[in-house]
Amino acid sequence: MPLKASVCIDAVLAKTPIETALQIVAKAGYRAFEFWMWWEKDLDEIINFRDRYGLQIAACCTKFVSLVDPATRQDYLDGLSESLAAARKLQCPVLISQVGDFRLGVARQEQHDCLVEGLREAAKMLDGSGVVLAIEPLNELVDHAGYYLIRSQEAFEIIDKVSSPHVKVTYDIYHQQISEGHLIANIRANIDKIAHFHAAGNPGRHELNRGEIHYPAIFDSIRQTDYEGYVGLEYWPVEDREQGLAEVARWFAP
Repeated sequence: MPLKASVCIDAVLAKTPIETALQIVAKAGYRAFEFWMWWEKDLDEIINFRDRYGLQIAACCTKFVSLVDPATRQDYLDGLSESLAAARKLQCPVLISQVGDFRLGVARQEQHDCLVEGLREAAKMLDGSGVVLAIEPLNELVDHAGYYLIRSQEAFEIIDKVSSPHVKVTYDIYHQQISEGHLIANIRANIDKIAHFHAAGNPGRHELNRGEIHYPAIFDSIRQTDYEGYVGLEYWPVEDREQGLAEVARWFAP
């Protein structure tokens, strides 16, 4: 399958005006972009420039509320309702979701079960929306100390229990290289549960061609599956931004 790339403008092109950012994305040969917090954006402005430069929106985030605490579940669902409305307006197919920090003094299994129950409630809201909610495991060793969901294996177990085509995983290759490794085997074994990828070099979370992760091999493995979603480039550049994007774009050429 062809592999499609999306540029996370909040990372790669941080602090760049939206029109300039989308000009850069289009000029570098990409057809899609993504961002984090839609509630901090002017959605009409994004739509205007998206259409002007012939781009698509690959993903954005839902509101950051814990799903491992039953006391905040309704707040999460209320935020998801708002995010679904924004996703429909933006024609955005994926809402990326973090799940909250580990609750000290509470058994992990209890938090795991709470997360599953909350996502089952979310799945009912997603039915018929055309939007997939994609929970994201993060690493705790470098970037997100205290976060609950660390390993993709637990994320995939949760998806199996929720058992909805509208709830899947954002598989961040950078995070999972740090958390558990075994990238290609884990991706290929669970590709049907993955709605979106993120990619950055490790160490440093910089350009994909810096560090120990051999992205060409990983991308070739994904191409051999029936994955139809995007790979979001979510890194912080240390070299020329436009040149770096142009170099990586060649990895996604048909």
